[in-house]
Amino acid sequence: MNEIQKYISENEPKMLEDLFSLIRIPSISAKPEHHDDMLACAERWAQLLIEAGADEALVMPSKGNPIVFGQKTVDPTAKTVLIYAHYDVMPAEPLELWKSEPFEPEIRDGHIWARGADDDKGQAFIQVKAFEYLVKHGMLKNNVKFIFEGEEEIGSPSLESFCEDHKELLKADVILVSDTSMLGADLPSLTTGLRGLAYWEIEVTGPNRDLHSGHFGGAVANPINVLCGMIAKVVDADGRITVPGFYDDVEEVPQAERDMIAHIPFNEEKYKNAIGVKELFGEKGYSTLERNSCRPSFDVCGIWGGYTGEGSKTVLPSKATAKVSCRLVPHQDHHKISQMFADYIRSIAPDTVQVKVTPMHGGQGYVCPISLPAYQAAEKGFEKAFGKKPLAVRRGGSIPIISTFEQVLGIKTVLMGFGLESNAIHSPNENFPLDIFRKGIEAVVEFYLILNS
Repeated sequence: MNEIQKYISENEPKMLEDLFSLIRIPSISAKPEHHDDMLACAERWAQLLIEAGADEALVMPSKGNPIVFGQKTVDPTAKTVLIYAHYDVMPAEPLELWKSEPFEPEIRDGHIWARGADDDKGQAFIQVKAFEYLVKHGMLKNNVKFIFEGEEEIGSPSLESFCEDHKELLKADVILVSDTSMLGADLPSLTTGLRGLAYWEIEVTGPNRDLHSGHFGGAVANPINVLCGMIAKVVDADGRITVPGFYDDVEEVPQAERDMIAHIPFNEEKYKNAIGVKELFGEKGYSTLERNSCRPSFDVCGIWGGYTGEGSKTVLPSKATAKVSCRLVPHQDHHKISQMFADYIRSIAPDTVQVKVTPMHGGQGYVCPISLPAYQAAEKGFEKAFGKKPLAVRRGGSIPIISTFEQVLGIKTVLMGFGLESNAIHSPNENFPLDIFRKGIEAVVEFYLILNS
């Protein structure tokens, strides 16, 4: 057992007690009734940052939920690492599927079980405890800043303006984030790319009221039929998105990176069995791991209209609505894609209906160069803690604020996440393995030591 592991072992009861004090606060940003909980969680984080060794920790106002800012200045001439995390969590519903209370953390089978155990209170806590270790042992050679927001789970609507208003305060050399996942507990990995996102609501209106399908069926266009027909045209038989100009800015993944992706251990049969499908589908010419990480995609996220209650009702509905989204890749601008898509849907809409396309939230993709010194320090930190070099992988999800940091603050981000697919973030029975929690602290400590070596 090395010195870091010894420190974690000796201090783990207090660490978990402090983490649990955060988890017990139901900081659900999606629900207005938890407004007071958001402030309480921010204030608790500020207390914990001071206890960990920060020179100051402030709860600052934003246009939405408060933002926690903390900092430790070791040497004004030294490099500065900015730690980003979020303290808001997803709603816990459906509550009946939880095996224990979502906001009363429990330790079972070597895991912490609770909402926020991983996303992102548990992972953020890894960063803070690593910082604490370095401060207490006089080993911190970098200046460190912290920015913890309370709106990540609702798209970070207030953070960009906060960054614009506080560029000097947030000035740093690199941003470090623990809010991503690894390929597996025995397969450590670092995220080098994230997809962007564009999201729309499509509303199709036909007649001015619901009609009797016997009296009007066959004579009046059914909005649900029309909507389904338009959506079906967005992706062709080869899995390609048909919106004109959609692929203009899509950068082809270099062959060297495709070769690296091909060497990632992946069992397609196990993958299919895990999600209960017989066959997979995606863009022709690309592997499954390429399709879900570094190629764009289109999905219908929800669709409704007409009668959906119990029993039958022969109705030709007046309206039909769908929520749809595209995952985008780096260099695809979500504003540009949003307009392209809206124009395309309107262009294929028949005169038998009226179509309204409403753009919703979006974000840019992001790529972290593996040549970045901070990335290489994270890579070596993982290797020290997990005993093997982490794989460099792009992930299919989106964290729009990461690209915003680059655009507004001009700072690259290293995504040093420790989550696992089995941690069930956003789902009932979210959890975080204690052994990964410990290794995570060790890896982050090593990151700082290597960054200054």
